[in-house]
Amino acid sequence: MIKRVGIVVKPENRQGEKVLEDLLRWLKEKGRQASRIRSPEKQKTLPPVDVIIVLGGDGTLLSAARLVEGTDIPILGVNLGNMGFLTEVTLDELYPVLNDVLNQKFKIDDRLVLRSAVRRASKVYSQPAALNDVVINNGTLPKMIRMEIYANGQFVTHLRSDGLIVSSPTGSTAYSLSAGGPILHPSLNAIILTPISPHMLTNRPIVISDREKVEVVMQTSESGPTVTSDGQVSFPLRKGDVVEITESEKRLKLIISPQRNYYQILREKLKWGEG
Repeated sequence: MIKRVGIVVKPENRQGEKVLEDLLRWLKEKGRQASRIRSPEKQKTLPPVDVIIVLGGDGTLLSAARLVEGTDIPILGVNLGNMGFLTEVTLDELYPVLNDVLNQKFKIDDRLVLRSAVRRASKVYSQPAALNDVVINNGTLPKMIRMEIYANGQFVTHLRSDGLIVSSPTGSTAYSLSAGGPILHPSLNAIILTPISPHMLTNRPIVISDREKVEVVMQTSESGPTVTSDGQVSFPLRKGDVVEITESEKRLKLIISPQRNYYQILREKLKWGEG
């Protein structure tokens, strides 16, 4: 039975604060323990909860995903933002859906999560988990970077481009899509490698197995390149650094809306298939 509920609210969002106030009162009337959970930057450890409700947009959900990485705690995303591709439940649906959740009548989507680390000589710098993507680029500097890509130790290609997006199926509709990558159904066990504005027309996106360990060796000597997890946490790179990306042992448990399916969301949010 779901007894303890954690709530993550989009920072500085008046609508979210009002919804939070009403939600805390509603949960108390239902006999549940509820508490607000701060962002990963402010709350390093996760309190004991059975489920997390996210009030905000996709960015807020990505932050919450880092908090629960490695656990079996499910997340219910409620859209207070613009796109709401991951936070697919609307405010009108919140209480009916949440009532089903409290009674354990809900469906879960298991989403692949990416883990990354930077290997620099004898040191390893672990990076935050990423539900959408791990991106290597030059930040605000308009310079191409050079890198070599390996999969399970096998050489894939040399790449000279503005960067590289290593995406999960969930992230296939995010940055990777805008860079020309394919849309993957989130149930697929795959990873997408999408070059960002490659110098050669022959450098195209490629889909590989999620069991492959991707290694990106930095060849650029100038300062500026970074590796970024879900567009939120960055780490500076140097020449010779090796960025390792693999799937996480645990998948994110995302509670899905009973009101719509994935293809409906594609049509509604991305206008996919419209003439």
